[in-house]
Amino acid sequence: MGKYSQPDRRPAVVTGASSGIGAATALALAAAGHPVALGARRTDKCEDVATAIRDAGGEASVHALDVTDGESVTAFAKAVTADLGDVEVVISNAGAVGPGTIHEVETERFARELDLNISGAHRLVRAFVPGMVERRRGDVVFVSSDVAVRARPFMSSYAAGKWGLEGMAHAMQMELEGTGVRASIVRPGPTWSEMGTDWDVDEAAFVLNQWVRFGHARHPHFLKPTAIADAITTVVSAPRGVHLNLIEVSPEAPLSEKEDQ
Repeated sequence: MGKYSQPDRRPAVVTGASSGIGAATALALAAAGHPVALGARRTDKCEDVATAIRDAGGEASVHALDVTDGESVTAFAKAVTADLGDVEVVISNAGAVGPGTIHEVETERFARELDLNISGAHRLVRAFVPGMVERRRGDVVFVSSDVAVRARPFMSSYAAGKWGLEGMAHAMQMELEGTGVRASIVRPGPTWSEMGTDWDVDEAAFVLNQWVRFGHARHPHFLKPTAIADAITTVVSAPRGVHLNLIEVSPEAPLSEKEDQ
């Protein structure tokens, strides 16, 4: 193994792994050779993904995880380390978004959403990054959103949460410089996932119309979760000595018909 090569065995943790981007990422990392630990509250859904990984010859572990609960995060970290060994890769993907006008949303709900999207990521960092620093290697990838740089209206705390998440990630990049641990951001544009599927139909239609009004939906194409999973796999597969700090992934617009000249 060369000086700048990645270690052969790199156990990976994926949160929010029961569906959407998280499930796709677990499958992609397993296909790239990573033993994968899947964490979410819906462990039955995670088990379905883990079965697909094992059937394809991969290694997968599933444990319940609620990133808003410090004891749950600690227990999860202990369990997956016992299953797979020292964790080399952490994908912080757990999150939620609900519709709402900011000045009408109850502060308690706003705070719960921020706790999930920011403090939940920090609990994960506290559980895994100290060990990475001690071993002098590791990758932490924060799944953000394009709302972190182009806020969308009527999504309650979501824009604030992703702005805060990216602020934490950028600070970590500086703090971790020279430790061998890389903190990276993958910033998806509109993506098909289960997020938003529990919205009231009329509320969802109103929010989408407001996105169009403010120029946030210039075309109808959405990304598939596999596109984000491939970007995440690229980030953690970069050789030692290379740091992919930020990758933005956006849906390509449909081909436009040429106007007659």
